[in-house]
Amino acid sequence: MGGENAPITIIEYASLSCSHCADFHINTLPELIKEFVDTGKARIVFRDFPFNYPALLGSMVLRCVPRDIRYEYSNALYHLQSKWVLRENAKTTQELYKIMQSGGMTKERFNECIDNVDLENEILNGLMAAQSEFNIKSTPSFLINGILIEGNKPIKDFRQIIDKILSEQ
Repeated sequence: MGGENAPITIIEYASLSCSHCADFHINTLPELIKEFVDTGKARIVFRDFPFNYPALLGSMVLRCVPRDIRYEYSNALYHLQSKWVLRENAKTTQELYKIMQSGGMTKERFNECIDNVDLENEILNGLMAAQSEFNIKSTPSFLINGILIEGNKPIKDFRQIIDKILSEQ
């Protein structure tokens, strides 16, 4: 999200089942987008870091959504987290499908996504790479031009870091 040539790159590692990630996406991210992405100062890259089966399933299904509308789907999944992140895997799958169906995904496409072992491995390999390369251990975690920030932070913390980086350029 945002221009490739933006001076700031924010990489977010998140788990769709993480309540702190949902809080960030609902309360902080819109402000971050308005203040920094929409003004061309930053771009945001979303990376999957699923901690459990529901998060992995959600990540897999989101990868099957066209990139240009993926943010809207992920936003819906964070807003509806309590409805589909459940202890019972079958119930999680059923509730996640209901949400994706409301956005137009067919049952056939949904099943193709959740049965795609290559996609599952790609997501899990990305998780392991983030752990080994950047020492990502928790979600949400952010790399802001290579600076690791762990945990859900208020917009003022992002402003402080981004403004400091911009002033040094």
